[in-house]
Amino acid sequence: MATTVLSFDSVTKSYGSRRAVDELRFRVEERSVTGLLGANGAGKSTAMKLLLGLATPNGGTITLFGERQGTPGFASAVRRTGSHIELPALYERATARQNIQIQGAAFGIGRRDPRIEAVLETVGLSSRSSDKVKSFSLGMRQRMSLALALVHEPELVVLDEPINGLDPEGVVEMRELIRSLPSRGMTALVSSHVLDEIERTVDQLVIIRDGRLVAEGPIDSIVATTGTIVRVPGGREPAALAALAAAGLAAESAKDGSIHVDTGPQPGSVVSELLAGAEVYPDELRPRTADLESVFLGLTGDDQGEV
Repeated sequence: MATTVLSFDSVTKSYGSRRAVDELRFRVEERSVTGLLGANGAGKSTAMKLLLGLATPNGGTITLFGERQGTPGFASAVRRTGSHIELPALYERATARQNIQIQGAAFGIGRRDPRIEAVLETVGLSSRSSDKVKSFSLGMRQRMSLALALVHEPELVVLDEPINGLDPEGVVEMRELIRSLPSRGMTALVSSHVLDEIERTVDQLVIIRDGRLVAEGPIDSIVATTGTIVRVPGGREPAALAALAAAGLAAESAKDGSIHVDTGPQPGSVVSELLAGAEVYPDELRPRTADLESVFLGLTGDDQGEV
């Protein structure tokens, strides 16, 4: 059974009369890559600040590595995390290596510790390690921020919009790096507006709306097969639709000439058998799956604003 690294139980956080997080519940399991998704203003950033001890909840319980928020052990638990929430205040006149050495010192890591060079290599900054940070682009600053989050080898890595400012090659590298974290003994919690990239990166999802949980679980179960797509020979579409309707299956014609069938829990072979009984023989039969974008929009609606 998987170990729970982080849990939110009925957590609430208000700013004046506005509830940014409202009875929020979710879990992050050890060595998973979990995506935290929500429209602007849904409470993602607030949730991340709460788990890192940067904000205090008004109610509910946050447990991190077995330590409850508000107890003496919670601060020690937070030190077992690494985070990239906003671009950090870097020492502009210092080099990339010096910035990481300063961060490492806060965790008892010496200036010549091999972890300094290792993390520079990991984030792709080895060749620029002696350059002053003031010359760095936004994408390079993103890499610096990740290096600062990883240098002390945290057990939980919290990343908010980690691919901002990265070029296409950098996006691929970041995806591969995040996906590699569990093999290094780390757990990752990632928030991003780039849904296509989240779909390629995470294995678990937490989706929130108006500060409340609306979906949680393995991405394959949330973005699941929703039915069957079938193509039939020209002129046979009316017969196919009639046969499916007679069997109680909802079906509709699509603009591309295919028929979309809601088969529910039944396998797609049911469609083939029904059509064969009506002497309609498909040219194509394949599962219909929902993409993350359509699932996300269906669950979250049109939240506005930023939290």
